[in-house]
Amino acid sequence: MGETIRLRSPLDGFEFDAYRARPDDARRGGLLLIQEIFGVTDHIRELADGFAADGYEVIAPAFFDRLERGFAADYSPDSIQKGVAHSIATPWAQVAADAQAALEALEGPRFVTGYCWGGAATWLVACRCEGVAAAAGFYGRRISELVDETPRCPTILHFGKSDASIPMEKVDEIREKHPELPIYLYDAGHGFVSDRRADYHEDSARLARLRTLQLFARNGGGSGRGDA
Repeated sequence: MGETIRLRSPLDGFEFDAYRARPDDARRGGLLLIQEIFGVTDHIRELADGFAADGYEVIAPAFFDRLERGFAADYSPDSIQKGVAHSIATPWAQVAADAQAALEALEGPRFVTGYCWGGAATWLVACRCEGVAAAAGFYGRRISELVDETPRCPTILHFGKSDASIPMEKVDEIREKHPELPIYLYDAGHGFVSDRRADYHEDSARLARLRTLQLFARNGGGSGRGDA
């Protein structure tokens, strides 16, 4: 369903790849989908294709292309270490700029969602980028680094109650700083949306996805429109 395109960052002019999936029928909006630490994997492309089937034109940028073009890791300990290293070596200001390039490649209304590292990046985009109608972040551990920033669009967050990498104190900190923001907790661990991971939880993944689509529908993505 999808294709690889190339985007140019307004930060430094660097050109990076992105996976784009278009809806086959009426278009509900554009969606920036942000990867996990593992890169733009088959799982991320499948998520993009799924949202495209729901009527969204999706762009999933390869945010680590400056470090390793085409990076797509598995879930082995070595790959996890490499993905973590890549994510740490990717500054938030660079992420925001690259995300803005992806948003500008989409027609509105524009939405954003992301998973793991991408869950924190989703928060970042909601706080710093222009033209975002709504955002849904999934298990973003590093939101704690950005918790003093405030989303500029309607935003929801999804966390697993038994996520060993995100203690509930971190979630409570977000609640305290942003009491108006909906935070949903699930009987699941980290990465519960990915059927490649041991913590995959089908019911939680389905409910979180439904809530995400409902958020988008309430903020401009409710009626399909033909592609221009």
